[in-house]
Amino acid sequence: MSTDSQWTFPIHALYHTPSSSHEPLEKILYDLSRGVEFLFRLGTSLKLPSPALFTAATWFHRFYMRYSLQDFHRQDVAAACVFLATKTEECGRKLRDVAKVYHSKLAGIDPALIPSESKEVDQYQTAILITEEYLLQAICFDFTVESPHAELVELFVARPDDRAVQDYAWTFAHDSYRTPLCILYSPRIIATACFVLAQYIAEGPNSLPLDARISFSAPSASLPTPPSHKAPSPDASRLAIEFFVLSETDVHDVADALTFLLEYYSVQDLDMHPYLASIARVQPPKASTPRTRMYKSFKQLAHSGPDAGSTEPPLDLNPREASASSLNTQSQ
Repeated sequence: MSTDSQWTFPIHALYHTPSSSHEPLEKILYDLSRGVEFLFRLGTSLKLPSPALFTAATWFHRFYMRYSLQDFHRQDVAAACVFLATKTEECGRKLRDVAKVYHSKLAGIDPALIPSESKEVDQYQTAILITEEYLLQAICFDFTVESPHAELVELFVARPDDRAVQDYAWTFAHDSYRTPLCILYSPRIIATACFVLAQYIAEGPNSLPLDARISFSAPSASLPTPPSHKAPSPDASRLAIEFFVLSETDVHDVADALTFLLEYYSVQDLDMHPYLASIARVQPPKASTPRTRMYKSFKQLAHSGPDAGSTEPPLDLNPREASASSLNTQSQ
């Protein structure tokens, strides 16, 4: 499995980013999540294809490994990433149109009501262009980005009959961009983690444990299995692990990626997102590397800091509303 080592960082590097001299890691992770949320909203309003959004989100995380959140506001960086992605992903949008939508998101008004020649639009155009210059330096003019969704497509072809698993896996891969997973692990590792978690959630309370699904060798027949658990095939629970022929090191990385993603879900505001309750309760695999928790309750963080109360309303993350038909966006 090939990875670009320049853009794959050890997890402890998150404690040593330029932003870490100003804020604790839990606040940085919260702000990064909000930044990607804003990026997705901006790109969706511009009707960009999903691959462009994934590329922009990856650049967003790479940028903040080299620059500080205090020096570059997350929304300016999100807009610059989106604008650059419209050029590299062949889904061009005019700078003025991006700036208008940017202004509309911040002001809470319809873009159609914003005059193209308004002073605010001019200001946002300038902010995007200036930030884009720093973005190009931060990513070293490296425009090549791979996403876990492309890896998931291969799994979906191998297992076309399980729509529920596809729905969940696709959504988990989307949500992974709200975390720094794209700069910690390869797309294949992330895709495997998302697929394994999707199988676990889709199969319900009697699902085979995560550790059994990601063990390096196939689970022994002597392992206790809930009587009501009926896997579609003998190897179904280990489909992703075996399909990608993952090494022992790879499998360990999958466990760590699962733990990171589950920690992200565990801190979501369940009052706002009650449909995430079943995911938030999932315990991480015991095989993952022991470490200190990095995330803190988003509900608590939303009510602290200088911009408390100004959080962007989150997208609906309901996995059941994510459709495998979204695969079509990969070809756009």
